[in-house]
Amino acid sequence: MNKKITFFLIFTLLYGFFTSYASDGDTTAVQRNKKPKKEKSEIRTGWTFGILPSVAYDADKGFQYGVLANVYDFGDGSVYPDYFHSLYFEAAYTTKRSGIFRVAYDSKHLIPGHRINIDVSYLPDALCDFYGYNGYQTVYNGGWAKKKSEDYISRAFYKSQRDLFRFVTDINGNIGSGWYWNAGIGVLGYKIAPVNLDMLNKGKKEENQLPYVDGLYDKYVKWGILSPAEANGGWHPFIHGGISFDNRDRQQNTKRGLNAEAFLTYYAGFGEDKEANSLIFNASFRHFVPVYQDIITFAYRLATQLNVAGDAPFYLNNNYNNMFIQRVLYEGLGGANTNRGILRNRIASKGYAFANVEFRFQICKFDIGKEHFAIGLNPFVDMGLILQPYRLDQQTITNNIMQNDPEFDLNNLSDYIVFDESKNIYRPHFSGGIGLKAMMNDNFVLSVDWAAPFDKRDNYSLANIYVKIGYMF
Repeated sequence: MNKKITFFLIFTLLYGFFTSYASDGDTTAVQRNKKPKKEKSEIRTGWTFGILPSVAYDADKGFQYGVLANVYDFGDGSVYPDYFHSLYFEAAYTTKRSGIFRVAYDSKHLIPGHRINIDVSYLPDALCDFYGYNGYQTVYNGGWAKKKSEDYISRAFYKSQRDLFRFVTDINGNIGSGWYWNAGIGVLGYKIAPVNLDMLNKGKKEENQLPYVDGLYDKYVKWGILSPAEANGGWHPFIHGGISFDNRDRQQNTKRGLNAEAFLTYYAGFGEDKEANSLIFNASFRHFVPVYQDIITFAYRLATQLNVAGDAPFYLNNNYNNMFIQRVLYEGLGGANTNRGILRNRIASKGYAFANVEFRFQICKFDIGKEHFAIGLNPFVDMGLILQPYRLDQQTITNNIMQNDPEFDLNNLSDYIVFDESKNIYRPHFSGGIGLKAMMNDNFVLSVDWAAPFDKRDNYSLANIYVKIGYMF
């Protein structure tokens, strides 16, 4: 834990060092600003940028290293703390073989009266979490993946390989009185495969190599739970559209207001996965209630994702749809973006709902040069709930095992799937924790969260640290 705290302090200092060399911008524009009760020191103008190591930590993905750059154009400061244009670049890799290669653009002023967001990303993941279907209906045995455990099978037992290419363009327009229309188009390209043990074992001593045994993903393929088409991934162009309401005072470090949205996403498939056409419904409600001035804010989010029509492959169901991408990847349920402290993709289903509740305390504010900083603290509770489970038929799975995996002892099937307790499918998954935030100019937020599940079936470990950019919502 001490190493993680030291890393956080070094990272914060590095960012302060780099941003202290940001562009001064057009200060004459501030002098022309006629807004009452606005001091010059309160407004950021012109271009500001930070170039720094892309360092982070995620309990699911490991330690991240690389480089990132974030460029903001505040113009004449008339829209501060909003910005005219934002450009984001990142190239990074993690110790658990997860990569980030991303370029993103965001602006509310490129097209007057509209917001446009463009994201191009390539996200390879050699050890992507795969814990089966339907939450508690699938047994999670943490000892199978821990080398020091007597039950150890493989560190890669609950993993698969997933490479994702994503291109998305989203736009919205103002209808009036805080209401907006939303539309977007894009494509997701997934390559799914068993863990590449040869690649991971290359150059390692024999005692450190991963054993050549089937993981849960391999068993799901042999047992017919994963169809041959979806087991390998596919390309899925999509369109989505909907309506939203937003009267927040600011996008990041929000103090008051609410943001609600509802939209539909149509996914198409071609090639081997051409039959995987599906229609997905999403809705979310985020509310920010000031409790004491701008120092204490009560914030909560309620959200759902449901399969309306068609049969989406499992990897699309694990993708939590968003109208505007602000984080590298949204996955549900479980993990840094939906249910902190619960294993990533632990609560896999066709449709689900979740909630996040937290108090946000601003501890202090200070300036470094022309940049405005603040430190925050936020205790939180997260909850996830399955609404549309996968159908796991015991007789069908048993027949597939006898045909395709004859060496498997059927008496051990209950160690993987609990068929006679399907009521557990709909049991809520809870977690809780606390976060530390370092904010610059009310736009850049460095977030460090620690969380733990209320039930060990969701995660045996208590070392669930997430170091990210931005609030989770």
